[in-house]
Amino acid sequence: MLDTNKDSLKLEAMKRIVAMIARGKNASDLFPAVVKNVACKNIEVKKLVYVYLVRYAEEQQDLALLSISTFQRGLKDPNQLIRASALRVLSSIRVPIIVPIMMLAIKEAASDMSPYVRKTAAHAIPKLYSLDSDQKDQLIEVIEKLLADKTTLVAGSVVMAFEEVCPERIDLIHKNYRKLCNLLIDVEEWGQVVIISMLTRYARTQFLSPTQNESLLEENAEKAFYGSEEDEAKGAGSEETAAAALPARKPYIMDPDHRLLLRNTKPLLQSRSAAVVMAVAQLYFHLAPKAEVGVIAKALVRLLRSHSEVQYVVLQNVATMSIKRRGMFEPYLKSFYIRSTDPTQIKILKLEVLTNLANETNIPTVLREFQTYIRSMDKDFVAATIQAIGRCATNIGRVRDTCLNGLVQLLSNRDELVVAESVVVIKKLLQMQPAQHGEIIKHLAKLTDNIQVPMARASILWLIGEYCEHVPRIAPDVLRKMAKSFTAEEDIVKLQVINLAAKLYLTNSKQTKLLTQYVLSLAKYDQNYDIRDRARFTRQLIVPSEQGGALSRHAKKLFLAPKPAPVLESSFKDRDHFQLGSLSHLLNAKATGYQELPDWPEEAPDPSVRNVEVPEWTKCSNREKRKEKEKPFYSDSEGESGPTESADSDPESESESDSKSSSESGSGESSSESDNEDQDEDEEKGRGSESEQSEEDGKRKTKKKKVPEGKGEASSSDEDSDSSSSTSESEMTSESEEEQLEPASWRRKTPPSSKRAPATKEISLLDLEDFTPPSVQPVSPPAIVSTSLAADLEGLTLTDSTLVPSLLSPVSCVGRQELLHRVAGEGLVVDYTFSRQPFSGDPHMVSVHIHFSNSSDTPIKGLHVGTPKLPAGISIQEFPEIESLAPGESATAVMGINFCDSTQAANFQLCTQTRQFYVSIQPPVGELMAPVFMSENEFKKEQGKLMGMNEITEKLMLPDTCRSDHIVVQKVTATANLGRVPCGTSDEYRFAGRTLTSGSLVLLTLDARPAGAAQLTVNSEKMVIGTMLVKDVIQALTQ
Repeated sequence: MLDTNKDSLKLEAMKRIVAMIARGKNASDLFPAVVKNVACKNIEVKKLVYVYLVRYAEEQQDLALLSISTFQRGLKDPNQLIRASALRVLSSIRVPIIVPIMMLAIKEAASDMSPYVRKTAAHAIPKLYSLDSDQKDQLIEVIEKLLADKTTLVAGSVVMAFEEVCPERIDLIHKNYRKLCNLLIDVEEWGQVVIISMLTRYARTQFLSPTQNESLLEENAEKAFYGSEEDEAKGAGSEETAAAALPARKPYIMDPDHRLLLRNTKPLLQSRSAAVVMAVAQLYFHLAPKAEVGVIAKALVRLLRSHSEVQYVVLQNVATMSIKRRGMFEPYLKSFYIRSTDPTQIKILKLEVLTNLANETNIPTVLREFQTYIRSMDKDFVAATIQAIGRCATNIGRVRDTCLNGLVQLLSNRDELVVAESVVVIKKLLQMQPAQHGEIIKHLAKLTDNIQVPMARASILWLIGEYCEHVPRIAPDVLRKMAKSFTAEEDIVKLQVINLAAKLYLTNSKQTKLLTQYVLSLAKYDQNYDIRDRARFTRQLIVPSEQGGALSRHAKKLFLAPKPAPVLESSFKDRDHFQLGSLSHLLNAKATGYQELPDWPEEAPDPSVRNVEVPEWTKCSNREKRKEKEKPFYSDSEGESGPTESADSDPESESESDSKSSSESGSGESSSESDNEDQDEDEEKGRGSESEQSEEDGKRKTKKKKVPEGKGEASSSDEDSDSSSSTSESEMTSESEEEQLEPASWRRKTPPSSKRAPATKEISLLDLEDFTPPSVQPVSPPAIVSTSLAADLEGLTLTDSTLVPSLLSPVSCVGRQELLHRVAGEGLVVDYTFSRQPFSGDPHMVSVHIHFSNSSDTPIKGLHVGTPKLPAGISIQEFPEIESLAPGESATAVMGINFCDSTQAANFQLCTQTRQFYVSIQPPVGELMAPVFMSENEFKKEQGKLMGMNEITEKLMLPDTCRSDHIVVQKVTATANLGRVPCGTSDEYRFAGRTLTSGSLVLLTLDARPAGAAQLTVNSEKMVIGTMLVKDVIQALTQ
């Protein structure tokens, strides 16, 4: 068919041949017949012939050389596809003789009118370079010419050629840097990955590190803030010193080109290609400021829905990121939960990420997940889960005992592998505090009869030998049993038996002398030379002889030296020195061709090298095009001035916060890209840098910002550099917005003569008109019924069941606490109390009463909450603005705080018209819950569901003063906001509550026996809360 004159038959033959190649069959025998048709005039046939030649030209070089003239003619063909195919075939013939011909062909193709041919020329450059590296200088000229190409089709290919031939020639990129950044969005996916990888390395050599300078900036802001207060006290002489000292350390200003790269790559996080998303993620991780890296988390989590191969690579990178930037992935914790259909390697990687993300807040959820995983049929996965529990216990000290108890319970598991792995992990945990866990060591000693896994048996023997003083009776008996079965044991167990014998001989030679000699005699004739050597060495060391050497005198120090506890670390801890997304990072070993990520420069190189002369009309069109491209990808509005300018050149706008705030930078522009919680810190940094501006500039900005924009917030600064930080800018909040947040009835003002009246007034808020409470503590503003009386009422069923819960708010032990001292507040005194009343704005929030008092001589105006600086998950419902507080006057406001079931402090600003004060409220663990009322049967049923790792039990000695029902109930309910549960026995007290945020049950039982120690038990899914609650209640009861 190939020899016929009919083009249709030739075409059919070539289609069949190409189909054979596609199926993996060898068609090289047909090369002579195919190569004859290279001169065929039919374009379709010629295309297929070129496809065949590209595949086999390297194998049949002699025959391919015969048709060189035909390929050269093909380079002049009017059809761009034929020109490109001819160049592709020519570059595939790897014969040194035709290097000059290839060089000429590439140079001609680089100037071709068709971008497709220019792209093929870029692909041919690495092929020629690998054939003859002496052509490097000429090829660099071609690369430089192609880098200046403005078409998106060529960009990716030429950057790939640049990376292969001359990656060290950074100077070639300078003039094309901005063009590559702007073209990036339109380049094909393969090209985007290559360009992003190259630009990551380029940015590391040309820009300053944003993370180092962020810490510098925070330090500057702090020093300026505190220094200015001292300056005010010292007088005018110190003002000049402060003004001169402040500019000495420049605040970090991000290079506009650095910002351009970050801004233009961000939309690619929405790419359909996992490789592109991964490339952008590694770029942000290595180049972006700390406050902006969080945007990549959502995109990476989205990739976890992809194929298992993609998941594997993504999880490898997430595991590395989550060690340094844990907070970035914490909101997506549930995305890393393991499915039963996941392959084992994916399960183990997800376990790694979950362990890295575990902290005091989410550890109960994580451990509950781990409990489920232990029941899996996948043995390797179960072993990895037990190791993960061990790592959690090591990292989070508060749950160490809980995890240890849970692992001890696993020792009764039927699966031997689970038991063995638990033993190994328990051994590591016990090394941290062995004195407290003698019972566990005894329990492990009993397992030597049942456990057959060598590693587990060896671990138990090591533990018994190391801490034999804690189990003096059991250790010799274990040695006796092991001596019986010594010959049948594995080598690793035999070595530990010898160790155990040596340690017991040194500490308890009376009981174990003969046993030790027997074991050493058996080991002396063992088949394994390691065991024979160890036995001889040990005998000479511990058994005294006439020729005893110097070492035998120090045998105890050698065998019984204190050993440091093992550090359970992630296997991904040191992987971040490899570039994320690279093969080297995946393998944790340097792969061939890997280029190290350069270190940040100490001083920024000259940015003018990237400046390019551009005509005015081009600038305008580029700006409009870029704006059109960016709009669909950004959810927030941006004001930018051009491709080479950046709104973030000011330190103020680095954070690109999502909040609708007016930028205070000199250019007056703002950029809104980051969803991170660190935005507030960056705003403060910006304000700190503003202190260098003149008074006139500050006033001019103040006038601009007083124009009502309806955005709810505006900040201004008009102080000199010596005092601008201490007297921060006022933050004006519109009343209309705040009135929507809370009803005005929550705020109440009182004249100075009636300062002690609030308690009587607040009873009306509870609607208890004709009810007189028998027990009221003066500490807490609301008047409340004691829980013991309420329990009696409930038992007698004299009151309406719906009324009882509303009356039963236990009295808080936390009285008024100082929020702002009158000296720090310049006459403004602020206290707060936990009212234990439901917060009407949100039932998940803790209701906090804020008490204001003006002890100055001037009225305080515009009291409101400024921008809060809150950890992840914590939120605040602000109180309405207090317009004015006259001298000597007091006022009370109610605000709600969702502490997210943690005792982390809520930090926020109290602002007046002239000042702002940084304050913080940290709740006791007992204020994070609300009382629950249930019957005795319901209590027992719920308690049965919360056993095992969800139960914390401690013993305590109750003083004689704390033996009556009334005092016990009063102390418990004062410590924790729990409701009393009826109980049939007189010496047992039960209390129940739910955490406000998650609604998790907290059940407390106190067994106050008349003689001996009392026992306190707390059952809760929130193990951290349970542990802290036990400590607080014990402290209250034993005082």
